[in-house]
Amino acid sequence: MLISLTVGKVDAGVAVLLTEDKRLIEFPSILLPPSISSGSIVDITVSRNHASETVAQNTFSKLQSSIYSTYGESAPSSPILRCRNATQTSVVLEWDPIALATADLRTLALYKNGQKMGNIPKPTEQLATKISGLAIDTEFTFQLVLRTSAGVYSSERLMVRTHKMTDLSGITVTPGVLPAPLRTSLTSAVERIGAKLIDSVRIDTTHFVCTEGRGREWERAVEQNIPVVRPEWVEGCEREGRIVGVRGYYLNADPRLRQVGQGVGLQQGQQQQMPSRTQSQSQGTPKQEHPPTPNAGQNQSRESDVGEPPALPEKDVRPTPSRQQSMKIPSPQPSPNAVSEGSEDESGEESHGAEGSQETGSPQEQSGQKEDDKEEDDGGSFSEVQL
Repeated sequence: MLISLTVGKVDAGVAVLLTEDKRLIEFPSILLPPSISSGSIVDITVSRNHASETVAQNTFSKLQSSIYSTYGESAPSSPILRCRNATQTSVVLEWDPIALATADLRTLALYKNGQKMGNIPKPTEQLATKISGLAIDTEFTFQLVLRTSAGVYSSERLMVRTHKMTDLSGITVTPGVLPAPLRTSLTSAVERIGAKLIDSVRIDTTHFVCTEGRGREWERAVEQNIPVVRPEWVEGCEREGRIVGVRGYYLNADPRLRQVGQGVGLQQGQQQQMPSRTQSQSQGTPKQEHPPTPNAGQNQSRESDVGEPPALPEKDVRPTPSRQQSMKIPSPQPSPNAVSEGSEDESGEESHGAEGSQETGSPQEQSGQKEDDKEEDDGGSFSEVQL
């Protein structure tokens, strides 16, 4: 197709061409002959290149196929979350390697009971995590959420329940430096309580048992803050029938700090012995009667004295029958003067007794009064025996 155009204006970059019907066409001036100027007429031939068009179409189709096969056929998959181990206060979770396909990873977050706990560091390398500080015998829900450039993918909700204090199946022991007999007894004790024994320190190791703090595994246990205890700790758990504290079982701990109580086996043995003891007591065992001690009466009298204050002795001037018998001595008839003197003496003694009740006499007088009281008490006791 041949077209004739008139050059109107020529610039350094663009030339203005006019058609026969007075239409303006901007045309690159570099494609025009160098001798062209305003008013020149140029003929331009226009034709379709089918061969080049076919080649370009094939190239574009191949590009679309490669893009689809690379980015359109595969997509990221949702994480698969599992529980590796659970104890009284901790849970170890693990998952399969993350399949991102051609998407870019943004974050991998862990959720507990619907609340975000945090992002997993190095999610393409780390395939497990340990969660501590949980409540005993409590159910929790965990979920992984994967965010990529292709979208958000979540795992299924995982229900995990922490163990009771009497459930020892979650204990995972790694042995360290131990004598051969202790290692054998440790293996047997771990099997009896239902725990697990592994050779190397892992993320699910709960206790490291040894008698000497040395070795590569001991260093790894210290780096991961795993309790390092003696073999007696496993025996304590077996004896108590539950998990016991590790404070008194550290390598350098004082054995007196160990809280030793009655284990389940010991309690069952005592419960079995109780019926036999009750039967033996019901049959009637002879009771041993101890003879009374000489001081028993004195102790009872003292207790009675302490309980009730003693009554003051009544002064009786008249002699008792025993004194009358001992005082039967013939005496001359007293004269009237003697009678008056006796009355005066009696009145003097009475007045002296009244004064003694108000004022304290001399030590000799007090001792005399005590001897008189004793004689009166002896007489009274003797008369009571005769009755």
